[in-house]
Amino acid sequence: MQHLDFPAWLRVTHWVNVLFVTLLIRSGIEIVATHPKFYWKDQSEPGTEWARFTRKTMPKHKLFDTLDEEESYSAVVALPGHKKLGMGRHWHFISVLGWILTGLVYVVLLFATGQWHRYVPYSWSIFPTAWSDLLTYLSFQLPPTLPGQPFDAIQKLTYFGVLFLLAPFQILTGAAQSPAVEARFPRYVRMWGGRQSARNLHGFGLLAFVGFTVVHVLMVALWGWGELNALMIFGDVRAPELAIALSLAIIFAIIVVHWLATLISLRRPRSVQRALGAIVMLARKVVLEPLVSRQDYSGHELSTEHRVNGKPPDSDNYKFAAVHNFVDWELEIGGLVRTPMTFTLDDLRAIRNRQTQRVLHNCIQGWTSIGEWSGVPLRDLVDLVEPLPRARFLCFLTMQDTGRDDPSADGAGQFYEVIDMQLAMQQHTLLAFEMNGEPLPIKHGAPLRLRVENQVGFKMAKWIKRIEIISDYAPIGQGMGGWREDNVFFDKNVEI
Repeated sequence: MQHLDFPAWLRVTHWVNVLFVTLLIRSGIEIVATHPKFYWKDQSEPGTEWARFTRKTMPKHKLFDTLDEEESYSAVVALPGHKKLGMGRHWHFISVLGWILTGLVYVVLLFATGQWHRYVPYSWSIFPTAWSDLLTYLSFQLPPTLPGQPFDAIQKLTYFGVLFLLAPFQILTGAAQSPAVEARFPRYVRMWGGRQSARNLHGFGLLAFVGFTVVHVLMVALWGWGELNALMIFGDVRAPELAIALSLAIIFAIIVVHWLATLISLRRPRSVQRALGAIVMLARKVVLEPLVSRQDYSGHELSTEHRVNGKPPDSDNYKFAAVHNFVDWELEIGGLVRTPMTFTLDDLRAIRNRQTQRVLHNCIQGWTSIGEWSGVPLRDLVDLVEPLPRARFLCFLTMQDTGRDDPSADGAGQFYEVIDMQLAMQQHTLLAFEMNGEPLPIKHGAPLRLRVENQVGFKMAKWIKRIEIISDYAPIGQGMGGWREDNVFFDKNVEI
């Protein structure tokens, strides 16, 4: 068997992995904070959670939305903490990309250099040996290492499990929480027991990584902090005293990176949004954006109670229109089009190419619901108005009161969202005026809302008044592609 030394690439990727895993854990906690409740069923109905990490209780006879359920976790444990989901998502996804890239380099070099012998068992005899090692640990002694290898049997099995089982498990369960993946491959999501089950399993995986890290550090301390860190810094056991100092310096440097990431996210969120978002959105554009919905849930899977995200418009004009069943409401479609058009609600209902779809709704906060939506395919209306060649985006202007909808954000003004033209032309992109066979409820966006099934829910603008077809969204608002993008620092495209 090839001698198992500690080459430079292994040592470097080890410490880089520590950085990315810790960033993933803290940013993952920030994501959990926005809806700190866990369910087994995709309906995510209030009161059915099996675990909760909040003391808040929601009123039973008063309208509340899921923003009211959000918790503010400390920046000591969450990245960046303090109800900053947009920032948490940016750090989580950039860390995912860095972690996966580091892992790919590690695994390729592991097999290319023969270092895979370090982790991969090649004899069933390792299992009784591991049991013997466990008994030795329980007697507060250290077992011997395997012949010619740097680990004992239980360590080898643990590292194999983390590298070849737990890490892929986290990637696969993370993908199962992507609206784009769920829409295109609904059977894949069902393989995990549903989207909420995948979220639970992903959380268990996070806890497993935390547990492994704690035990790993403890084992390093028991086996010899200086000697083992010397192996992971110099490649041999020379200068253990210097290795102790350098290992503490590396750990301190990782802590400094976390501190800077937290500080910059809280003080300069727009810079973080632009810098990290550019990389993350490029990866999504290549991998996730081409995925189109193929969902078709059954009627018995529909949620009996669909959660609310965003409070309805509070203006007198909207209330007057709602009282009169929106008979005078009109949808205007204009901008870079040859034929601007206006539609009443009856006009939309009269369009022959009506469409109904039963789909999974994914909120950016983590809850899901299954609903039946009926309306007009957006691409049919786009074809009617004949976009000009330079038209690239659709901007949805709504009647929503932004300050009332999300008082934690600084922005005000008309709520809007922007989607790419190619999303507008997908089969399941719908302007919905009915939900579950009934007129669209006010709390869910009446008289008209958008459905884009490979996107997270906040992109699906509610209470729509006008659609503007444009070439660029930079001059609108803060130029980030939507009101939540402008004020809560979310991504413009949210396929995950």
